[in-house]
Amino acid sequence: MPSIGFPELLLILGIALLIFGPRKLPELGSALGRTIKEFKKGVKEEASSSAEEKK
Repeated sequence: MPSIGFPELLLILGIALLIFGPRKLPELGSALGRTIKEFKKGVKEEASSSAEEKK
């Protein structure tokens, strides 16, 4: 899987700015952050529950 470099990241952010506009981007960023946080929390809970089942 290719890595995303700085130029690619700037291109993605530029396209997002064109699509959503400057007022909507902070809301989208915080929503994405919350989603990632909840996903990591779920993965951590699942890993701890499967570890308890193995005991």
